[in-house]
Amino acid sequence: MSMIEVKGLIKKFKDVTALDCVDFSVEEGEIIGLLGPNGAGKSTFINILCGLISRDKGEVKIFGKDINKEIRKIKRDIGVVPQDIAIYGDLTAYENVKFFASLYGIRGKKAHECVMEALKFVELDDKAKLKPSTFSGGMKRRLNIACAIAHSPKLIFMDEPTVGIDPQSRNHILQSVRKLNERGTTVVYTSHYMEEVEEVCGRIFILDHGKVIADGTKQELTTLITDYKEINISVGLIDEEVLKEMKNIKGIENVKLDDNVISITSDKNKDNMNEILDYLRTKKIGIRSIQMNEPNLETVFLSLTGRKLRDE
Repeated sequence: MSMIEVKGLIKKFKDVTALDCVDFSVEEGEIIGLLGPNGAGKSTFINILCGLISRDKGEVKIFGKDINKEIRKIKRDIGVVPQDIAIYGDLTAYENVKFFASLYGIRGKKAHECVMEALKFVELDDKAKLKPSTFSGGMKRRLNIACAIAHSPKLIFMDEPTVGIDPQSRNHILQSVRKLNERGTTVVYTSHYMEEVEEVCGRIFILDHGKVIADGTKQELTTLITDYKEINISVGLIDEEVLKEMKNIKGIENVKLDDNVISITSDKNKDNMNEILDYLRTKKIGIRSIQMNEPNLETVFLSLTGRKLRDE
């Protein structure tokens, strides 16, 4: 089942085109990563999908329903974890979650059950009677998630849910994303932390200047910038003739030596590591260390956008 279908989406603010013919699709059960530099159009895109602002042109369907015609029905089954923490400091953790649950018509005994389940999910059930003013940044972020999931949404948008928190809290939130997905929730996840997107997202969309410039799995995206892998092998003494002969090994495109480190450029689809090592051993070359350098998501991002994620 298609959870989100976007075709030819356009949004302008006066003379500025924030979204320019965006196509985007999410299937049920996916965790989708949405990346882009500041000003790329991510917030505008998420706000349109959540029904907070209108589009100028294009088609937007969520759960197969047109967002312009059935936004109230759609909102019943979506949750939003905003980048800015949206909780009330003068209410307890329990009261915060209960308030947000009430916005979806959940009341009475069912409300109590939903609130406690949400708090338990983020491991704050023992803090239910405390006010967020006593919480750490990570605890506030977790409470933010509890408020967004109390009504058991089918689809949840998580916008920078780990900003400004410690590594332990970040790890807990990433585990929560996986657990939500395992329970059947589809997730659209935006983050400035590449390693988070690599860790939890199955597919990734890169948005820049209002356009989707790339989409696919991490493996598919890396093939956009290179079909090669680099192998660095630190060795003892070695002569030039050995380097020349190494080029005959299947998949190797180039070999060079710099300060007793052999740098090998090889076809990424060729599994030739054992053959390389066996060759060096037969030549009685001492091997000190081996390092594989493959493009990561940040390499792909910088190559495609030409700027770091946090650039203004």
